[in-house]
Amino acid sequence: MKIAGVDPSTLSNEVLLVLPRGEQNIVFRAHGLKDMDAFNAKCPLPKPPGKLTRDGFIPQTDDPTYQKVLDAWAKQRLGYIVYNSLRQSLIEWEYVKEDDPRSWPKWEQDLREGGFSEIECSRVLALVMEANALDEVKLRQARETFLLGQAQEQQESSGPASEQPNTPSGEPVQD
Repeated sequence: MKIAGVDPSTLSNEVLLVLPRGEQNIVFRAHGLKDMDAFNAKCPLPKPPGKLTRDGFIPQTDDPTYQKVLDAWAKQRLGYIVYNSLRQSLIEWEYVKEDDPRSWPKWEQDLREGGFSEIECSRVLALVMEANALDEVKLRQARETFLLGQAQEQQESSGPASEQPNTPSGEPVQD
C-alpha cells in the first residue's frame, strides 16, 4: 500500500524517554504495536455470564466475578502492550516473561524493584501510550508539516501563482 507515493510501513513510530542516572542515561524506546492479534489469540476477551430467557440470552456484565476477570484481562492487555512496545529497549525483565500472559501485568513491579520511582514508571507508561496513540498534537504537527510542504512546492512551481481572471479570445460571437 502507498498513499501519495509514501509506504506507511516504512515510517518510524519510535518515541524516546531518557532518564538520567548519574553519569549515564537510561533510554526507553517505545514502538507502536501494529495490531493486537497475538494478544487476542492468547487471551481472548472474557465472555460475561448470562441468563437464558424467552427473549434469548441476556449477558450479565455487572456480575462481580465477571468484573474481576475482566479487570485481570485488562491488566494483562496493558502489560502486553507495555512489554511489546518496549522491546527495542532491550530490558532484562525479572518477572515479566514473553510466553507467560500471567506475568505481563508485573511490568510495573519489575521497574519499581529495578530502582524506578512511581513518577518514572508513570512516564514509561505515558511513553508507551504515546507510541500507540494518535493524539491531537501529532495530528496538528503532521498537518502543519504537510501544509508547509505544500506552500514550498507552490513557491518552487514554474507556473503562474494565480489564475488569470479572464482570457480574451477575440470578438464576441454574434447571434
